[in-house]
Amino acid sequence: MEAKPNRLYPNLIRAVIEALQQVFNKDFYVSKVIERTLKSNPKWGSRDRAFIAESIYEVVRWYRLLYEIDGQPPVKDQDWWRLFGILQIINGKMLPEWKEFQGIDNHQVILKYEDLKQVRKIKESIPDWLDELGSKELGTVWPETLETLNQQASVILRVNRLKTDAKQLQNAFKSADIEVELINEEALRVTRRKNLFATTPFKQGWFEVQDYSSQQVAHYLDVAPGMRVVDACAGGGGKSLHLATLMENKGQIIAMDTESWKLDELRRRARRNGIHIIETRPITSTKVIKRLANSVDRLLLDVPCSGLGVLRRNPDAKWKLQPEFIERLRSTQQQILQSYSRMLKPGGKMVYATCSILPSENGAQVAQFLKDKKDEFQLLKENSILPQDEGNDGFYMALLERVSTSR
Repeated sequence: MEAKPNRLYPNLIRAVIEALQQVFNKDFYVSKVIERTLKSNPKWGSRDRAFIAESIYEVVRWYRLLYEIDGQPPVKDQDWWRLFGILQIINGKMLPEWKEFQGIDNHQVILKYEDLKQVRKIKESIPDWLDELGSKELGTVWPETLETLNQQASVILRVNRLKTDAKQLQNAFKSADIEVELINEEALRVTRRKNLFATTPFKQGWFEVQDYSSQQVAHYLDVAPGMRVVDACAGGGGKSLHLATLMENKGQIIAMDTESWKLDELRRRARRNGIHIIETRPITSTKVIKRLANSVDRLLLDVPCSGLGVLRRNPDAKWKLQPEFIERLRSTQQQILQSYSRMLKPGGKMVYATCSILPSENGAQVAQFLKDKKDEFQLLKENSILPQDEGNDGFYMALLERVSTSR
């Protein structure tokens, strides 16, 4: 394999390494670290910013593979320079003759890379426990799933159809030198982008960034204008906003979360989207749920989960997650199902959703819930999406109907 010339700039690599140390040494989220890093120097151009962001993501994604090639996890600045250099080499790029890269033997790096590629957990750069868990739960489809989760994620937009349509938004992007392709009448894939959030269409509330799998959840809930809907784990509110558009901004959506600051962000997004039917309620005690007992037409439970279906977007999660945490999550998921479902009125429908690919967080949770509730709820349909199915995020959603009140 012939190495290609590679134009690198020391100041940009230093920014990458400083960011990586915040991710791994201070346990900060990679998306937030990148955001702060890019804001730290307004003189960086679009190519510089893209290089920094992509380099950080790539090192985080391939962290184990890189340090296994080097021989040990990084500790000092020089170790991080070596990991960056190794990444360049296995990507077929030439390293400049800088002192920071001295001692890196291209030939030895390639030999070791070819050898380590035979071990799946190192080739795909994941912890031992995660490879064991994925293999146990997904069986023969795990290798393909894992390979897909290491590919770069597409940027998908959801059109705010209260304000515009897909074709109009596509035309508006052309003047900003942003290329998109239509997926359907409300979803676009970005094929060439600049800063989407600096565009006039974003400031006017014409779109939200939301993966196509995530967009399917609101449709699954089968809402209609005038309904009373609760999004009980709303977070930043992407699905609440989508539900409001499907309801034509008519009715009531109660967006709830245990984190008030997330609901603050939702209110800002709702104003930009021109949506006025969303009411936010922080979950400060069980009374918030009890007050809504037997009163809701539709209920969305997009519960906290491992997030293993969205590792392409959050590759640092595989280094932050622990099996004990996932076990605690399963307990939380079942607790939410059991207690929050009381808000639904007889004849009402609810969706249980996660961005996980693990059956133990998905179908198994629904099965346990139905076993406990017996004749009170019934499963209407469910959908498990693996990232390799359509090239989008891994997701699970189940639609249930409350057929009677508890006895």
